[in-house]
Amino acid sequence: MRITIDFDRCESHGLCALTAPEVFRIDDDGFTQYDAEPDPAERDNVVQAVRDCPVQAIRILAGGES
Repeated sequence: MRITIDFDRCESHGLCALTAPEVFRIDDDGFTQYDAEPDPAERDNVVQAVRDCPVQAIRILAGGES
């Protein structure tokens, strides 16, 4: 699984970090950081983070998409 965040949309609400803390975090400057290729065991949490994002900034990429 590969994920991406559209930082033009991301407002660093932090819901992703609450839902999938092993994948997303808010740094000391208030910006969202993430693991672009998280452990497959985190898939359910990532899917929920995608759903929870209020600005729909997170995407799970299909296949070779980048």
